Amino acid sequence: MSDVKPHVMHLIAGAMLALSLAAGPALAQDASSGTTLAPVPAGASKPAPKAPSAGLVNDYPTVARADYVFGCMAANGQTRQALEKCSCSIDTIATILPYKKYEDAETILSVGQVAGQQSEIFRSTAMFRDIVADLRRAQAEAEVTCFY
Repeated sequence: MSDVKPHVMHLIAGAMLALSLAAGPALAQDASSGTTLAPVPAGASKPAPKAPSAGLVNDYPTVARADYVFGCMAANGQTRQALEKCSCSIDTIATILPYKKYEDAETILSVGQVAGQQSEIFRSTAMFRDIVADLRRAQAEAEVTCFY
């Protein structure tokens, strides 16, 4: 866990403290558009999907975008078409979710994959589930926008 960001460590420490004190209900959730591609007639070439540009903030580092695209392409094929859709996908996510929230959710998902009782906090705490749910909603929007 040495590569975990300080603000995430703060979240982790707060959650552990809350659990150790048998805290009550979960903390409040910070709630954070969608174009679809038109059908293309048979034989026609479909243009590359484009992420919505409204509200596009480039606060995602290039390495985070590239990491997402590599993972997405591993799941969807190593083709030019997959590259275009996966690039569109991370661009769409970036319009919906600020990078800090994306990074928090990715860290929670990563730490939650570790076996054992210590990582159970990341799978069972409502606050952490809400952070991950925001990422899942942004990914679902990106899938609709870029893959269909």
